[in-house]
Amino acid sequence: MPESQPYRVLARKYRPQTFAELIGQDAMVQTLGNAIKRDRLAHAFLLTGVRGVGKTSTARLIAKALNCIGPDGHGGPTIDPCGVCEPCKAIAEGRHIDVVEMDAASHTGVDDIREIIEAVRYAAVSARYKIYIIDEVHMLSKNAFNALLKTLEEPPSHVKFLFATTEVNKVPVTVLSRCQRFDLRRIPADLLAEHFTKVVAAEQVEADPEALALIARAAEGSARDGLSILDQAIAHGSMESGGVTANQVRDMLGLSDRGAIRRLFGSILSGDVPAVLAAVETQHSLGVEPASLLKGLLETVHGITRAKAGGKVDPALSVEEREAFADWASRLGYATLHRLWQLLLKGHGEVISAALPQEAAEMALLRVLHAGQMPDPAELVRRLESGEVSAPAATPAAPAAPPLPPAVAQLPETPQQLHDLLIAKNAHRLAACFETARPIRFAPPEIVLSARGGVDAAFAADLEKCLNPKFGEDGPRWSISVVDGIGKPSLQDEEKGREAAARQAILESPIVAATLAAFPDAQLM
Repeated sequence: MPESQPYRVLARKYRPQTFAELIGQDAMVQTLGNAIKRDRLAHAFLLTGVRGVGKTSTARLIAKALNCIGPDGHGGPTIDPCGVCEPCKAIAEGRHIDVVEMDAASHTGVDDIREIIEAVRYAAVSARYKIYIIDEVHMLSKNAFNALLKTLEEPPSHVKFLFATTEVNKVPVTVLSRCQRFDLRRIPADLLAEHFTKVVAAEQVEADPEALALIARAAEGSARDGLSILDQAIAHGSMESGGVTANQVRDMLGLSDRGAIRRLFGSILSGDVPAVLAAVETQHSLGVEPASLLKGLLETVHGITRAKAGGKVDPALSVEEREAFADWASRLGYATLHRLWQLLLKGHGEVISAALPQEAAEMALLRVLHAGQMPDPAELVRRLESGEVSAPAATPAAPAAPPLPPAVAQLPETPQQLHDLLIAKNAHRLAACFETARPIRFAPPEIVLSARGGVDAAFAADLEKCLNPKFGEDGPRWSISVVDGIGKPSLQDEEKGREAAARQAILESPIVAATLAAFPDAQLM
């Protein structure tokens, strides 16, 4: 009886062995294929992207493509390596002597790079090219990068460098400028779900399409993460059914049922407070994290907004979700959707950082319910214009007295009239200074001002000179003095008081008070 093979996890078992099996990276494959056909191969490649999108796999595929000799042993570099010749097999199994793979996370020093520098001088033993694959290259030390620069810029013709990194911003620009860079994209959820369908078929495992869609979303564009989750989901499935169901995946990942999310969203829109609180409690008892609940609601609002805007339909959505999103999109306005998004986004952030996440989720949803009963700004304007509601009456400012005519016998009766008289005489500097003056006694032509109002004896003298009649004219003689004392409010103080009273009247109006209660961070400008 043959000895059974040890189990390999799906992420290793289904690692791409050809460029055709590399999903979601068509642009890069086309560029490499054209470069190989035209014999325009760079001496160094930098592959960057999030984890699990195929950086290291792509580096090994490039090594195969450059060193493949074909089934007959006479082939040249090709974008479609045969996979059966000795170089292809040796590279796939990680035992080719001319393809050196180094993990920079555990070989960070200049001594490790010095070994590479010494070895590149020697020709390849059996392959067409000697290839160095350095994974997580950003982990190299500064000295190691500096030691590699000269060799990286002018390597021997038989040497190729392949770098892979998840944090390209940590790679020195001097290294980036010496490499041909490829940014590997996140893999779309629909492509991942399609790939997982092929994997479960090869594994002879039954899986619900909805379950595979959930796993594809949870993978966040990473094929390796998705295959690891799928591996776990297959193990999580019952021995009797041997399959993967959507409910099992939700239980395993702590995800909320998307149908329950839609029902909760409907309760929020209808303002049903008991139903919302009951739904939150039910999801909590099922083990759904409060942050995951808010995230599901955010995804719902986003999906409805995209449907309303006529955006591309997410192929990973079920038929029920598409129909529900289309129905809500026809009934909800953009202003309402944007307001729901902002409120839920704020609530999600509060839940993540809250000491009591469950309570924070309930309070956030109650705030959404309260705000949902308020009209949007456009509706408020319509109601104001139609007379359904009236704007709050602000405290009217004291009307400015008209400028005094240049009659000699007429004296100002208030500080404001004196200020206007100074303006009429084009004494703008004195008028500006008088705005801060605090009168102790105002009985023209006698005025006593407080020294605490920012005026002094020089100002009093200038004011007397401006107001007293000139030689040969009849009129009262002004007497203006500045003494120590508190005095009455200045014209400037009175204006600030009127503005504060008007602002307070607006804040206390019912509509504005309700708006500020729903949006605590809002401010009256």
